Amino acid sequence: MIRILVADDQPLVRAGIVATIDAQDDMEVVGEAEDGNSAIDSAGRLAPDVVLMDIRMPGVDGIEATRAVRERDPDRRVLILTTFDADDHVYAALRAGACGFLVKDAPVEELVAAVRAAARGDAVLSPAITARVVEQLLAAPGPAAPSLPSGEILTPREIELVRLVADGLSNLEIGERLHLSEPTIKTHMGHVLAKLGMRDRLQVAVWAHRSGIAR
Repeated sequence: MIRILVADDQPLVRAGIVATIDAQDDMEVVGEAEDGNSAIDSAGRLAPDVVLMDIRMPGVDGIEATRAVRERDPDRRVLILTTFDADDHVYAALRAGACGFLVKDAPVEELVAAVRAAARGDAVLSPAITARVVEQLLAAPGPAAPSLPSGEILTPREIELVRLVADGLSNLEIGERLHLSEPTIKTHMGHVLAKLGMRDRLQVAVWAHRSGIAR
């Protein structure tokens, strides 16, 4: 079972999320929080696998709460939920250590899939959000792409993987597209990160665009 803490200051919204999560066979809500301080405290006491964290809450907001939760336990997975999808929220959430970002009006299936992806260790960014983040980062100064042709850095399989990462697909979605198991995709992703000297998928996506690998 995936243990989940739901943090949102709106009772009706929180109740809807809780009902959605509790309806899943592989998930259970272990606690609720109505503000950032209680989210931090509950995450420490209840040790959930995933925290669903609203951005805008009274007192300590979701960004600061995410930072505090991650500082106490770097392995805790925090998925940001918000009605806003502005770029500054995306950047702030990622900098605070969130593993993903999902708007509240996303379909139920997308919310459930995002929770499962977060629990598996996947980053959770919708293709639309990934595209905006990459566009913004491409506009900022950054390291040049490796001078060697991409084929001399990555295998053909790894290049296709990078292209799908740049499209915003999760490991599970990439596995389905390439007809490979999710553990195999994770192994390939680890090789890509090691070869490129990068720490996360977002850096890989930006590199894919700068190097001309992305579609």
